[in-house]
Amino acid sequence: MSLVVYLAAFMLGISSVLVRRRPRTALRDPLTLSTCVAIALAALVFVCAAPATLAAVNELTGIPNFGAPLTYGMLSAYSCAALVLLINWRGGPRELVRRMVLRSVAAYGLLVLAIVVLFTLADADTERLTDLDTYYANTPFMREMILLYLLGHSAAMLVMCAVCLKWAREVTGLLRTGLRLILLGTLLDVVGFQLTKYTAVVARWNGHDLDFLSTGVAPPMASLGAVLCSAGFVLPRLLPPALAQWRGLLDHRRLAPLWCLVRSASTAPKPPTAWWQLPQVRLQWREVSIHDALLALAPYFDHRVRERARDDALAAGRSPHEARLAAEAAMLADAARRAAAREEPPQTDGRYRLHATEVSGTSGLVELARALDRDRPPPTAATAPHTPPAPDGAGPNSMVGPMAEPEEPHVA
Repeated sequence: MSLVVYLAAFMLGISSVLVRRRPRTALRDPLTLSTCVAIALAALVFVCAAPATLAAVNELTGIPNFGAPLTYGMLSAYSCAALVLLINWRGGPRELVRRMVLRSVAAYGLLVLAIVVLFTLADADTERLTDLDTYYANTPFMREMILLYLLGHSAAMLVMCAVCLKWAREVTGLLRTGLRLILLGTLLDVVGFQLTKYTAVVARWNGHDLDFLSTGVAPPMASLGAVLCSAGFVLPRLLPPALAQWRGLLDHRRLAPLWCLVRSASTAPKPPTAWWQLPQVRLQWREVSIHDALLALAPYFDHRVRERARDDALAAGRSPHEARLAAEAAMLADAARRAAAREEPPQTDGRYRLHATEVSGTSGLVELARALDRDRPPPTAATAPHTPPAPDGAGPNSMVGPMAEPEEPHVA
């Protein structure tokens, strides 16, 4: 059972670290700070509740069952942190929020103090690592301590269920999904952990033995509920940037045909090659380098090549937008060939703006790269009168047109 509990603690700890991606910002944001504290305390509860931890704590202190009030105190602190999180999440006037937070902390502080006092007064000399709640269910003071920690935790979780259920109806998107996950995890805690604990304890009060509910059912259900709650806290914060990085990776790969064509004309600084760079950073470097290359190639744009390619595309039944992209791809390939061969720029107006430079973001560049990859127009077909033989000394990195072997894409 220790392995299951430690796994839940590990998942909660990772969630707390992921939510607190910027420590300085998190310390200034009450909502982020309370979220991190609640998740971290939940992780500590599971660490303290593991039988291996309980045995180590009892041995270090020399007090049998000392791990029980430690665990119950941590659980009460987590319950308080959950209420504080809900208060900060709800918001409102600063003074009202501060007053409600102080009242919650005071109430659960008294609860923790009562747990410690009751344990001190109780006679609990027999160490119990997994079934303490049911073993001491009829022991004076221990009985009250067990009931107090369960009631304190139940109050916080029921409030959380009610609030999540209400807010899930008022929001949409990832926030609603996160609230539903928190609600599901809290319900698993209420039904799978608390209800089974109550049932096992009450059964002991009435002379029955349902200890398996407390020892075999409650811990894994609490662990599963905690993992779902942590996913609910983390999902709305981490999924959007994760999807953005994934889109950045896809766009970076889609720009490879365009980058292979124009990379020799780019004068932008070479990007760092650190393997840990995020896809969006790599995409930004590639986007800047491609735009720089397009500016360098603009004087070589031949509008006759573009017009012939556009007319051919329209005659083939393509839409005006697709025809424009195909024409610009052909003109850009011709310009790259001219620049690589060190030809004189054509006597045309070089102020034409590509569609890729008229739209924000990388969508225009991606469309141009797709047109290049799809059409790959042979430059000799459209520019035979202007095409001299390629220089004999052209190196492997020279741009000699799309008919040449494409060089390997540069990994930014």
